[in-house]
Order: sequence, then C-alpha cells, then structure tokens
Amino acid sequence: MTAVPDNATPPAPDAAAAAIRVEGLTMAYGDFVIMRDLNFTVRLGDIFIIMGGSGCGKSTLLRMLVGLKAPAAGKVFYREGSLWDAPPDARHAILRRTGILYQSGALFSSMTLAENISLPLSQYTALTRGEIRDIVSLKLALVGLAGFEDFYPSEISGGMCKRAGLARAMALDPDILFFDEPSAGLDPVSAHNLDELILELRESLKATFVVVTHELASIFAIGNNSVYLDVETRTMTASGDPKEMLANATDPKLRRFLTRGQE
Repeated sequence: MTAVPDNATPPAPDAAAAAIRVEGLTMAYGDFVIMRDLNFTVRLGDIFIIMGGSGCGKSTLLRMLVGLKAPAAGKVFYREGSLWDAPPDARHAILRRTGILYQSGALFSSMTLAENISLPLSQYTALTRGEIRDIVSLKLALVGLAGFEDFYPSEISGGMCKRAGLARAMALDPDILFFDEPSAGLDPVSAHNLDELILELRESLKATFVVVTHELASIFAIGNNSVYLDVETRTMTASGDPKEMLANATDPKLRRFLTRGQE
C-alpha cells in the first residue's frame, strides 16, 4: 500500500486507476474566484484535455496540478495522496514523476539542445557525463531531432523548439506529462505533427498526458478524456471524451465551443 502523509486525505478505494483526481477545487486570485467546484479524474494512460474559452483559467488549473499555485479550496490527489496536504519533501517527490512542456518551449537560449535536455539529468541524477549524453541523444531521437544536439534554439524552427522542450520534459522518464498550449504559435502542419508525436509517445512510453488547449483539431485528434471550463458560470459544465461530448451536447455554449468554424 502506498504511504500517505499523516495530514493528507487518502485517495478513495477506486483511485487506483487514477493518475490525478481533483475534488471540490476552487481557483482564485485573492477574492476573485476564477473557477469553483471542479471535480474530475485523469485516468492512467489518458490524453486528458483541459479546455474552455479565453480567461476560463485553463493555465491556472495546470499550475495547481503541477504544484506552482495552491488552490483556494479543494484537493488534488496523485496516487501517493493529496498534493497540497503533503509536506514539501513529499510534494517534491510526487512532482518528480511529472514533466512539463511550457507554451513557448522555455529552452535556455544560451544553451545547446543537448545542454538544455541534460540540465535536469545533471541536477537530479548521479549519472555520468557519458550516460547523460546517451540519454539526451535518445530523447532527441524520440521527438524526431536526432543529430541536433549541438544546435541552439535560435537555429531551429518553432516546431522543433517545441519538440526539444518535449525531449527535456521527458528527460527524467516521468509518468505524467503536462502540456500548456503545445500548438500555440505553430502552423497547421507543425501542430498536426506535434499531435501525431503525442499519440506516438503515449503508445511507446505508456505515460499519461494532460494538455491545455483550445485548438479543436488537437482536442478531437488526441483527446480521449477532458474537462470543459465555462467562463460564464465559473465552473466545469462537462467532462469526458470530447467526441462523445460533442455528440451528446445539450449546452449551447459547449456546442458552440466544440463546433467553432464548422457551422
């Protein structure tokens, strides 16, 4: 049985198949509530989409899931227990199993791709330089950038920078990968290629993916589970497979969101 900190509420018995479980979550900045009463489960192996219109709090929710901002109320459970109730060391251990691809790629411009990807390996492992070099080459190959170790971010395209950022997110072999608007700034072809890469990695790595996006093409191409945040009611109004949500949508706002440019 997984140990849970004394002050953390243990997961429910059926949480074994859950990578992340959110209960009664409220997001706020001071007295201003962005979203309230969020309840959803990210299952193991999901490509889970966090979606909604501009200003609904998608990126803020992501920050709460990855330990960057505490919720105003509610719980975020990983398999080890409640993230925000855990002591700092335990929370850090939980989050070591995750990787993040930021919207811009967030590569250090003064470092080569190899140096960017090796950074978490040199900080958090006792691997030798040779072992790190081999892992870096493998991660770059996984994202289609074999042979680009010595290139700087300024020397490659935006889509390639996103792939390099993904390679760095995978450096420590995380169980869960988070993406913040991965298609932002990409042309349609590059965005489609990134979607295909995410699908390939889900199959090869057997990891769980949580993706913040408003891009319909990506939502329907890769998502098998999701939550819809409604900016007007300031809560979630739907969850589940995006295709099934569209087929069964009775909420006109949800239907408009899922059919933008198609009606």
